[in-house]
Amino acid sequence: MTYETIKVERRGPVGWIIFARPERYNALNLPMFDELESAWAELDRDDDVRCIVVTGMGKGFCSGADLKDLAEDPRGMTVYSERVRTNTLRFTSYHCRVWKPVICAVNGVCAGGGLHFVADSDIVMATADATFLDPHVSVGQVATYETIGLRVRIPFEAVARMLLVGKHERIDAERALQLGMISQIEPDVESLHAAAQELGEKIARNSPTAMMISKKALWESLDLPFEEGLARGALRLADFWRHPDNREGPAAFAQGREPRYLPPSREFVDAEPGSNPRLASRD
Repeated sequence: MTYETIKVERRGPVGWIIFARPERYNALNLPMFDELESAWAELDRDDDVRCIVVTGMGKGFCSGADLKDLAEDPRGMTVYSERVRTNTLRFTSYHCRVWKPVICAVNGVCAGGGLHFVADSDIVMATADATFLDPHVSVGQVATYETIGLRVRIPFEAVARMLLVGKHERIDAERALQLGMISQIEPDVESLHAAAQELGEKIARNSPTAMMISKKALWESLDLPFEEGLARGALRLADFWRHPDNREGPAAFAQGREPRYLPPSREFVDAEPGSNPRLASRD
């Protein structure tokens, strides 16, 4: 597929989604919504991609929804409003149910809707000059998705302060690190992208199926009571015992060699816990 508002790249086992509207601080418009959904699906289907990085071009990571562009597009506000009303946004990995590991590499300002990607990624890192803010209430809008998503990553008081102060205060990279919003700071964009690629390659050495099932169990647990989350996770663990990677990992460790893991096994990742999935023939 040809993309206009984003770039999709593969750098070894790491896939990259790069916002490519730097003149608008990578604000999200309707074509970008559609292209992001396609890009997540494309990289998710590619068995050679074991980890995905999302980042932006230019001085800003993402400044949120491009309300001007959406308003000028005949379909823009209608489609956007309907997706919000029906809770069917499809522009982050979580929205698209991508269970491969996802790294968010924040370059510069991350505002409003850009916080979706922070909230919905597994690992977040940022440049030293990165800033985070939610300006919704300052421009007469309601904040929900982003702040509700962030409340499971950082303390509630920090989310509430960001929400209520709006555009009049920003969280800098150091404060974001203290809050647990990010886990790593790099001095500049070049270092940020190098660090994200390095981390992605480390992640890619692990069993792709084990990682995807583990991630799915972790994210699912956020919506469940603690004991129910444990019970569902236990079933997923037991189901995975029949997967070849479950034997390959310990064997490689015992023999002092790198494991030879299979490509992602969708039948295991997509299975309901306790359904005893079997590996489909790859002939």
